[in-house]
Amino acid sequence: MAALPFLRAEPDAAASVRRRAYWLKTLYRWHWLSSAACLVALLAFAFTGLTLNHAGAIEARPQVVTRTDRLPGALLSQLRSVHDGSAPLPDDVVAWLAERVDVRARGRTGEWSDREVYVALPRPGGDAWVSIALDGGRVQYESTDRGWIAYFNDLHKGRNTGPAWSWFIDVFAAACLLFALTGLCLLWLHGRSRPSTWPMVGLGVVLPLVVALLFIH
Repeated sequence: MAALPFLRAEPDAAASVRRRAYWLKTLYRWHWLSSAACLVALLAFAFTGLTLNHAGAIEARPQVVTRTDRLPGALLSQLRSVHDGSAPLPDDVVAWLAERVDVRARGRTGEWSDREVYVALPRPGGDAWVSIALDGGRVQYESTDRGWIAYFNDLHKGRNTGPAWSWFIDVFAAACLLFALTGLCLLWLHGRSRPSTWPMVGLGVVLPLVVALLFIH
């Protein structure tokens, strides 16, 4: 004898409630985990977004430091023996620069010419360079520090930050995507009982498009 429809409705409804509860629990877990993982970085990127957007209104006073010295003859001879268009500085020269001029040039590629070797030392929030004359060993070093705001702005852009920070930005972006997508799924599950959900989502989609189409030229 076939089961009556009203007898099948209760198990189907119970299974639907269990599925909904399972997905809500899973989505909430991933939503708060992803938000916790990217909270501090998201606040920092939002703040630097404001500082980058108003960079012209933020006064910066770069601090420039210059140093000069002379490379010892033995090290100068070692430097002349390299003289390659793309070679880094010899280890002994790098160690001398770190001790005497406070320059961290290990692993940096030099730009070699007949007169000098020039090493660019860019970093977040500043810039630096060191040059060594091949005829007399004169060492010139200059460092420019543009301040903490410039430092965090460069972190935001990934400028001169190295591979470790680049990997961090990728992981942070993935966490933000997970946070946004799980939030969208939660909106979908709660949208029926909250009529203002989808108009607000639509506004978030339409508003930037309108601004971009009408006010960006």
